[in-house]
Amino acid sequence: MADRYVRVKTSQGKVYYGLLELNQSIKLLNTAPWLGGEPNGELLAPDTYQLLAPCEPSKIVAVGKNYSAHAAEMGGEVPKEPIIFLKPTTTIIAPEAEIAIPPQSKRVEYEGELALVIGSHCFNVTPNQAIAAIWGYTIANDVTARDLQRSDSQWTRGKGFDTFCPLGPWIVREISPTAMLQTFVNDTKKPFQATSIEEMVFSPDYIVSYISQIMTLLPGDIILTGTPEGVGPMQEGDRIYIEIEGIGKLHNTVILRSPLPSDDETEESEIND
Repeated sequence: MADRYVRVKTSQGKVYYGLLELNQSIKLLNTAPWLGGEPNGELLAPDTYQLLAPCEPSKIVAVGKNYSAHAAEMGGEVPKEPIIFLKPTTTIIAPEAEIAIPPQSKRVEYEGELALVIGSHCFNVTPNQAIAAIWGYTIANDVTARDLQRSDSQWTRGKGFDTFCPLGPWIVREISPTAMLQTFVNDTKKPFQATSIEEMVFSPDYIVSYISQIMTLLPGDIILTGTPEGVGPMQEGDRIYIEIEGIGKLHNTVILRSPLPSDDETEESEIND
């Protein structure tokens, strides 16, 4: 099995990067692995830690309509060059954490995606140079308020709510170019999304090169490479499983976010406190 790089919080509240062992213990590293982190000799026993999102990026850059069939299901054509947008880092949540549907939206959808982890300072590089800048791979859910995405002239609101980027459960260094990406909802046996990542319109190295000609990518940054066809709505209580061959499975549940409190409710809460 490939090495699985994780980020964890201990029962004492300390956060570490580490290597997940087969027995579920964690071999701790002295810093992020893409910064040259090495084992520090400490080991966390199973059940003494919580898995976090596997990195803390300075930014999340995402690519839209990067699978032909998904572009068609969205009613559009394959773009001539990558369509990129940013998701706030506050969208990131850990494996097993809850995706919160905001009251502003009537249709929030899952989008299973392969995520790239950048390992080095990267600016204005060629696709060939970009290969070396991709340190590893993980799984993301580019959660989208579809109704808001369609009504707005840009995608920031529809893509940017807190909890709209589940990430994890860990990072691997290599992945097969033909790996399957599948998304399951609840206990369905048949996946709602099932596509090989080789079906991408723009390859990971091309995407990294393209983005680097616009903005500097920093170690730990995340790039979402687009979702295949089969996106669909999520409801309160749903369990979303996104699986990528050679990485693992990202699991999150869905809840409803509380509506905005009234000024009277806020004042009453402050008095009771």
